[in-house]
Amino acid sequence: MPELSHRRRQLVLAICCLSLFIVGLDVTIVNIALPSLRADLDASVSSLQWVLDAYTLVLASLLILSGSTADRVGRRRTFQTGLALFTVGSLLCSVAPGLGWLIVFRTVQAVGGSMLNPVAMSIITNTFTEPRERARAIGVWGGVVGLSMALGPVLGGVLVAGLGWRSIFWINVPVGVAAIVLAALYVPESRAEHPRRVDPVGQVLVLLVLASVTFGIIEGPNLGWGSPLIVGCFVLGAVALVSLPAYEARRAEPLLDPRFFRSVPFSGATVIAVCAFGALGGFLFLNSLYLQEVRDLSALHAGLYTLPMAALTAVIAPLSGRIVGARGPRLPLILAGSAIALAMLPLTRLTADTPVWLLFTAYAMFGFGFGMVNAPITNTAVSGMPRAQAGVAAAIASTSRQVGAALGVAVVGAAVVSGLSGPAAQHFAQASRTGWWILFGCGLAVLALGLATTGRRARATAAPVERPVPVP
Repeated sequence: MPELSHRRRQLVLAICCLSLFIVGLDVTIVNIALPSLRADLDASVSSLQWVLDAYTLVLASLLILSGSTADRVGRRRTFQTGLALFTVGSLLCSVAPGLGWLIVFRTVQAVGGSMLNPVAMSIITNTFTEPRERARAIGVWGGVVGLSMALGPVLGGVLVAGLGWRSIFWINVPVGVAAIVLAALYVPESRAEHPRRVDPVGQVLVLLVLASVTFGIIEGPNLGWGSPLIVGCFVLGAVALVSLPAYEARRAEPLLDPRFFRSVPFSGATVIAVCAFGALGGFLFLNSLYLQEVRDLSALHAGLYTLPMAALTAVIAPLSGRIVGARGPRLPLILAGSAIALAMLPLTRLTADTPVWLLFTAYAMFGFGFGMVNAPITNTAVSGMPRAQAGVAAAIASTSRQVGAALGVAVVGAAVVSGLSGPAAQHFAQASRTGWWILFGCGLAVLALGLATTGRRARATAAPVERPVPVP
């Protein structure tokens, strides 16, 4: 890809960030609409989990395939296809006649979404080749997460209160159309010099691992943890998980390259992403239900309550990118893990009348921690990999995020359902405490892994991986 002017590079970054904006907006808007969905469609807690996880599961399953496909057929072409599918899926969600159809249409969104963020990150990686400039661009990318989160709850609250939950999907349409047009005009096409072959067996194994384990966690409280179906799901997931690296190690061009994971910083970044985004997914799920069903807030007021978190994320994420560019990922990860863990402590004693100032303090601290964590994850994932496989490396990092979000919703939702002993609105606050402790553990894991995977000895393991893989 030819070297672009500074102005053109910034324009490419802005266009790519549009894809992250609509995906991030979709997450927070859907969460704020969960109580309205529950009332309108008579949905259970597990059904609400599927509204979220049907999207994240399909997205996580296809991200690596989309990244490698973009490297092969063209990153701009794949990016535009994803935008089109995501936009159409959003329209279909807005006219879904029932809960089952809504879940199906969310998977259409997810197929498109799988072609957006990792492919956009690959475009950014190949556009910004200077390490410091790339780190700053990734910081801006991370800041868009906070911006979309900040607008999502408030905009979602306004739409749900004024027009109903179906309107939350409309906002994606004009942004998606604009991004398609701008990409055609300003984003140059690029491909990997030696793209890899399709790996259908690896793709199926990835899907089996994610789908079977998540299904088992979500449906376990309802069907019974010892039921044959649930036990079978966990056994299937375990077999697929063991088979995946064994199969991929024998392929010359695997879907999921085991060689990447020999790098301790890269492996650490993927696990940190699971923990951090598990905390985010679980937080948004529990908090939306708590504010609207326990504290009886409107969707708009619930969205306003989350602004301290979203605003801190928007402010801190670009700062985190600059710190990573100047000092590396260690300090942001330490700050992120500490803040996420501390934010959860007040919520482990949650009641129906917990003081608002204490909620806002916890929300702001969580926003600070989450704002710090995204840039070091992304920078570590893509900066030490061969540029020819930037799409795959970015897709693995994005997959880890979505796996974390799906597991966060599944695990804390299962914990709440298991702890409910009466009407949800009456006992939800107490039942949610186990979920908050789980999220506290996620914060501690980010802190511990940040310390363990960013030292000198850990960084030395990345050097062999940075060398491009010879193509047979």
